[in-house]
Amino acid sequence: MTHEILGLMSGTSLDGLDLAFCHIWQTGTDYNFKIKETKSVSYDPEMSTKLRDSIFLPAEELLGFHNSYGVWLGEQCRIFIDEHGLNVECIASHGHTTHHRPEMGLTFQIGSGQHLANASGHKVVCDFRTNDIALGGQGAPLVPIGDALFFSEYDFCLNLGGIANVSFDKDGQRIAYDIGLANMVLNHITRKNGLDYDEGGKLARSGNLIPNILKELNDLEYYRLPYPKSTGYEWFVEKVVPLIDAADDRMENLLHTCIHHICEQISVQVKVNSRKRENSLLVTGGGALNHFLIQTLQKKLGTGTRVVAPDQKLIEFKEALVFALMGMLRLQGETNVLHSVTGAKRDSSSGVLYLPN
Repeated sequence: MTHEILGLMSGTSLDGLDLAFCHIWQTGTDYNFKIKETKSVSYDPEMSTKLRDSIFLPAEELLGFHNSYGVWLGEQCRIFIDEHGLNVECIASHGHTTHHRPEMGLTFQIGSGQHLANASGHKVVCDFRTNDIALGGQGAPLVPIGDALFFSEYDFCLNLGGIANVSFDKDGQRIAYDIGLANMVLNHITRKNGLDYDEGGKLARSGNLIPNILKELNDLEYYRLPYPKSTGYEWFVEKVVPLIDAADDRMENLLHTCIHHICEQISVQVKVNSRKRENSLLVTGGGALNHFLIQTLQKKLGTGTRVVAPDQKLIEFKEALVFALMGMLRLQGETNVLHSVTGAKRDSSSGVLYLPN
C-alpha cells in the first residue's frame, strides 16, 4: 500500500516553509519513497522577524501566534493541494521551533495542529517532540528515523540546516545528535548586511580566516558535551550572537571563518565515529548548496570520507520527506522516534493527531 502524505518543515535558518507531497511504501522490510510535488514558500520580512523573535514573546502573544501560524500553514497547504490536485491522506507538520530546552523538560513548536487541520480541511499529525521530552529524551534530532529507513547505505547522514546534525549506526543502534552551528550563523551575518544568504558561498570564499574568532567558536562549551545532545536558537542567541556581533571585521571574513569552524566541528565528529577506512557522508539541507562549505568539508575530512550531495530536490526537501514518513508511522502506531538518538527511556510513536472541523 502506498501512503500519500504531505510533509511540512520550517527550520531554524528561517528560509521559509518547505512542502513535500510524498508517496511512501514498504516492500518487505524496506521503506521506499518518491517525492512527487514540492514547494518552498519564502517568509516575508515581517514573518521572518516574528518567527526569529518569537522566543521573546509574552505567553499570551506566543500562543496567539501559535494559532495564527497554524492557520497560515493550513492555508499554504490548501493552496498547494489545490494547485496540483493532490489526494492527501494526511499532513505531517514539524511546526516551527520557538523554544527548545530539553534540560528543563521543555520544547515548543508553533503551528497549532487544530488550526492547521481546520484551515486545510485535512487530517494533521504534528507535535512530534513533546512525547520524547516527556520520556526523558532530548526531543531531537528527529530526522534519523528517516536516515535509518531510507538512507542506510550511507555511513553518515549530515543535515545542514540552521543547525548541523549527524546520524550514523553504532553497535547496531542509530546514533544522532546536533553537532552545532550551520546556516543559522551564516544567515545571521548576511542579514546584518542586508542579504538573505551567501549564494553558493561566494562571499565566504573571497574572505580570509580570523584566527581568534575561529578559536572562540571552537572553544564553545557545547562542543565538549557528550551525546545525546541537541541545541537551538536559545544557545545561538546566548553564546554565539554576542561573539559574532562583537567582531569588528568584514562580512566575507566572518563567513569564511564560520565555514571553517562548521567544517572543523563536523570533521571531528565524523572522524571520531568512523569505523572503516573509507566512508560515505550524505549531505542534505540548505548548507549542501553552499559549494565553498562542501569543498572545505571535503578537504578537512580528507580522502577517507567521500562527501555525497544528492539531487537538489532531496537536498532541499529531505526533512519535509522525513516528517511525512514520521506522520505515516504515527498513523500506523509504529516507532518514529528512536531512544538511541534522543536518550529517552524507550522508542516511541510520537505525534498528536488532529481532525478537521
